[in-house]
Amino acid sequence: MNSISALGWRLSAAHRVYTAFFLYALALGGLYPRMAEIQQGMGVAEGALGLGLIGTASGTLISLTFGGRWIARLGAQKILWMGLPLVAVFYALAAFAAEPWSMFVCLLPAGICIGAIEQVVNLEADRVEFALGRRIMNRAHAFWSMGFASAGLLGGLAAQWGITPQMHLVGMVGVLGLLVWVLLGQFEAASVRPGSATSDVGSAVKFAWPTPPILMLVAATLGAMLMEGAGIDWSAIYMRDVFASSPFLCGLAVAAGASTQAVTRFFADHFVERFQPVRVARSLILILGLGVCAVTWAQNAWMALWGLALMGVGTSAIFPLAMSAAAQRTDRPAAVNVAALAQTSFVIFLLGPPLLGWVAESFGIRATFAAGLPLVLLSFWAAKSLKP
Repeated sequence: MNSISALGWRLSAAHRVYTAFFLYALALGGLYPRMAEIQQGMGVAEGALGLGLIGTASGTLISLTFGGRWIARLGAQKILWMGLPLVAVFYALAAFAAEPWSMFVCLLPAGICIGAIEQVVNLEADRVEFALGRRIMNRAHAFWSMGFASAGLLGGLAAQWGITPQMHLVGMVGVLGLLVWVLLGQFEAASVRPGSATSDVGSAVKFAWPTPPILMLVAATLGAMLMEGAGIDWSAIYMRDVFASSPFLCGLAVAAGASTQAVTRFFADHFVERFQPVRVARSLILILGLGVCAVTWAQNAWMALWGLALMGVGTSAIFPLAMSAAAQRTDRPAAVNVAALAQTSFVIFLLGPPLLGWVAESFGIRATFAAGLPLVLLSFWAAKSLKP
């Protein structure tokens, strides 16, 4: 590891956080723009594919629940140095899977790495936010969206150029390893917030049971999380099945939501400070609902892309706002509340891919998006929990 730290660029605290979020998304974003080709290669329906896809969420839940002690022992620096390239490795292996069960087996360890990275980057953002005295959480998540949009565009271009999903994702392993080496080689974790546990990450060793306020935060994020997941997992297949789109347009569908999500997150902190979290959240949830309707009833590919772009705007700041709200609660240590929100969300999120896959297989791919409308209404009501 010393050889890594000898080369990396020296970044400010905020830029360390932004870089970590960007590379995190770049590592896990390459698989989804190629999902239509991977499904075709497996020769399975959406329901079976959805069962394979829950490997990531299952591994993430395991990591969030039982990995706190190991995360604390390794430290934020080693988690990022090792975890980011490993995510790319396991996603590349998943592209070679011939059946849903083998995809699940490949995605499970990827999810374990993702759970560790998820805790590290969000707590790092919260600590730096406190040290600077200004909000950076939404901007940090904007860089996550930029990384995911970049992965989507790269995937679309690779598909258009005839590069197989397997070779594309193997190439991403080398790209990620190099970028981590260069950009995060000098990474140093921020100081723990005053009054927090000595090791925030390690304080959530087992399942962190959600309190009623945390359950309200889960409800506030549910519509955005499910529709963001639908856009990630199913938009490329949607474009192929509904409009017979080119491979590039299938990749662009994944990038469309991430791009508008990135732009909105980049400026969201200013609006949150000016108009308060509840107003901002409810405005975004209304935009999300409009985007879901546009995708569900789109008459052409460009209307669908417009709807996916609106969904990106609508999902942009809800989860970051909830993470900040959880971290700022004083009833328990910050890491416990963050873990409780993340763990409970992922328990529910585990059901997303198979349920949406079953909906797509039974009622058509458009119904995959329509199924999220009741949860969008629930999130609009529960957004009152984001009040400081």
